[in-house]
Amino acid sequence: MLFSTLLVFLLPLDTYAAETVLGVYVFSRHGDRTAKSTPPADLTDLGYRQIFTSGTYFRNRYIASNASSRIAGVNGDIVKQSQITASAPLDTVLMNSAQGFLQGLYPPVGPTLGSETLRNGSIVQAPLNGYQLIPIQTLTSGTGSENSAWLQGSSNCAQATVSSNEYFSTTDYNDLLASTGDFYKSLTPLLDNTFSPEEISFKNAYTIYDLLAVASIHNTSFPSSLLTPSTLSRLRTLAHHHEFSLAYNASAPIRAIAGSTLAAQILQSLTNTITSQGKTNKITIEFGAYASFLSFFGLANLTKAPGNGEDFYGIPDYASTMVFELSTASNAEAGDDGALTSFLAVEDLRVRFLFHNGTVDEGDTLVSYPLFGQLETELSWREFRDGMEGFAV
Repeated sequence: MLFSTLLVFLLPLDTYAAETVLGVYVFSRHGDRTAKSTPPADLTDLGYRQIFTSGTYFRNRYIASNASSRIAGVNGDIVKQSQITASAPLDTVLMNSAQGFLQGLYPPVGPTLGSETLRNGSIVQAPLNGYQLIPIQTLTSGTGSENSAWLQGSSNCAQATVSSNEYFSTTDYNDLLASTGDFYKSLTPLLDNTFSPEEISFKNAYTIYDLLAVASIHNTSFPSSLLTPSTLSRLRTLAHHHEFSLAYNASAPIRAIAGSTLAAQILQSLTNTITSQGKTNKITIEFGAYASFLSFFGLANLTKAPGNGEDFYGIPDYASTMVFELSTASNAEAGDDGALTSFLAVEDLRVRFLFHNGTVDEGDTLVSYPLFGQLETELSWREFRDGMEGFAV
């Protein structure tokens, strides 16, 4: 993605007044992986490191005893299973990414906390220095998405597939197919072991870019004279346009089914946080493919945000995260069970949308962007709920 310009109204988190965070919903892309065009795709060691680093950042942000925006009542060292929900499609790259993220979020607790004394007095230590086990729920949609070159290949929605296919009949697509023909053919020496001559065109803009981007990171014998930075940049720009066009169209909402489904899941999770008075759903983490990001960006009007909307037309980098943060300006306190000790008034609740492109590390900043075409980055719960219900399914 671009995200080269940070506008004044896009506020880093540390500029907000004192508040209490009640719960968060984190949606993350996987870490670096092998190419889609050479399945099965696998999470690389680099990808594992990226996603673990992001998990560690969110621990330091929301969970640790000295966290900068600690969630009220959250367990800081030993995970409390009722407070966290993690999910991912049945996909090797996404499932492994979820596991790596959770390792950073709740790392091993060591021999003292990671042990118990039995009735007979013997002490049993947990394996792997107190490694913490957190279940990952399997999502029905998105199965095998990182092995599928087709954006709608794992959406399980025939109507969405039909809608995306309609893009290939548009003037925009056919003009780009013709105008970029010579450019793609010039890359044949780099692609002919994977793609047939007929496949080397804008029609396969993303899988071509994906293969060459992976090679530029991992293949030390790749001919750099043919894959120059400017060539890779053009391939990236064309892939962004191609995939966004398949993921979202304002006149065909069904095309963005991935974003609509995600919106419903976010609403359900944050609603559960409220109705349980913060006892459950303090942290919800979901892993998914870039199609969900792109379709949500379109549905939530992030592409129309003044000054920076064009940035949201791009495919998020590996390990990118968007966060929905539920908070209150009041001083909310929690009891031993994690539930808040005083009733939450809906009128006092606020929600922010936060995004970081790529791995978020120590020293990085999550940035809040305005949803639904508004200027304000902080919405009341009712404003947020009404906006999401406008396209959630």
